[in-house]
Amino acid sequence: MPTYPLPSRRLVLILLLFFLAVSKASASRPGFLFTRTRGRCTPQYWSSRREAWPRMVPQTSTVSNVFGSIIFERYRSGLTLVESTARNDDENAFGRLLKQGSTALLNSYARKGFKYSAWEVKTLFIQALVSEEAAARQAKLFFDANEACN
Repeated sequence: MPTYPLPSRRLVLILLLFFLAVSKASASRPGFLFTRTRGRCTPQYWSSRREAWPRMVPQTSTVSNVFGSIIFERYRSGLTLVESTARNDDENAFGRLLKQGSTALLNSYARKGFKYSAWEVKTLFIQALVSEEAAARQAKLFFDANEACN
């Protein structure tokens, strides 16, 4: 029977540290690849329909009814708020603006102390439609407010 040399202490220590680091990293992440649950103020949360929507904007409300007819230049006419929060076109600045702006509007109605009032969300949203740069900038601001919300 062949004999194998024992591993050095240094190698054992390195392996131990590696497995310790991997176990700590995996403990801080969810176990599923496509986990959608995050905060109560995110687009994913609102599109999941886990909570009753604010009465001011029912799920069947269209984006054009909520933000005004100027929306027709960028988005289709029958697009609903629930569809806008479930969108998956984050590479497009106007798509991000719609997703985060619709979420910010819902949060402004449903969450006390949200950073923006409903009137501010609508105004900032319409102002951001002038260019891709403005849309991207405002989408980021809405994203930050939505993520900071409780």
